[in-house]
Amino acid sequence: MQVANQGLPLPKTDATGDELFRLGLLYSTGQGGAPLDYVSAHMLFNLAAMRGSVEAKVYRKELSEEMASEDVAEAQRQAREWLARG
Repeated sequence: MQVANQGLPLPKTDATGDELFRLGLLYSTGQGGAPLDYVSAHMLFNLAAMRGSVEAKVYRKELSEEMASEDVAEAQRQAREWLARG
């Protein structure tokens, strides 16, 4: 199972907020084997925030200000899809 752009594998559904946040950081910076992908980063920050990561809320907000509204909507759709799989 892959993130939309065929980057790193999606985290397991039992991933913690901190794990999701760290993966979001990789996508938001294009490091650690992850391509630079704001949609995937936003999705991961959103999931991390739902799991209690305060940092993820801050990063998600900052990232959304740099993204087109349709990209934010796509990130939210991907987050809902990931949650539905769990």
